[in-house]
Amino acid sequence: MSDATPSPFCREPIVLASASAARIAMLRAAGLAITAIPSGLDERAMIAAMAGDQGALPPADVAAVLAEAKAQTVSASHRGRIVIGADQTLDLDGELFVKAESRDELIRNLQRLRGRMHALHSAVAVARDGETLWSLTETAWMTMRMFSPEFLGRYVTAAGPAALASVGGYQIEGPGVQLFDRIDGDWFVILGLPLRPLLTELRRLGVLET
Repeated sequence: MSDATPSPFCREPIVLASASAARIAMLRAAGLAITAIPSGLDERAMIAAMAGDQGALPPADVAAVLAEAKAQTVSASHRGRIVIGADQTLDLDGELFVKAESRDELIRNLQRLRGRMHALHSAVAVARDGETLWSLTETAWMTMRMFSPEFLGRYVTAAGPAALASVGGYQIEGPGVQLFDRIDGDWFVILGLPLRPLLTELRRLGVLET
């Protein structure tokens, strides 16, 4: 658990159902009093279960389901608290990518993304007492350049294990920006959270000062 820091903007403390360093930093930089409590959900198992007999859900829907599940799970055990859940999926022509678990898998993923456009779907949900109050999914479009094999090897070495924490194998605020020719979308969505609509909703709910 990561404890909340005081905020002049929050009327009540907020829980983030995640251990994501990027999302924690983003929300705290925006002036929110955030306590981070990971949901403990097995996301890979949930994604596999979502495929089922009827075929896989679209990647944007997977992000929405996971964000809501995280928020609902944590809020059910922290009664009365506002809980934010978030998730991001990578969509390559309708195919869902998951986080690489090794250097070799990361290289294979980046080789497939090279020279192509993919979508990042960032979903957010707000829950209280196990019930979703609001949810939203927004998308950014990312076009990777045709980087050389030599660059790829150097990038993977420079990025190190931190690259495995991102669904795309890159952190756009770091060396990962060198992978791209074009980026279309909101900066916060690319980082994994539709921040501005979330702040609007928190003000509507009376959690933030208006």
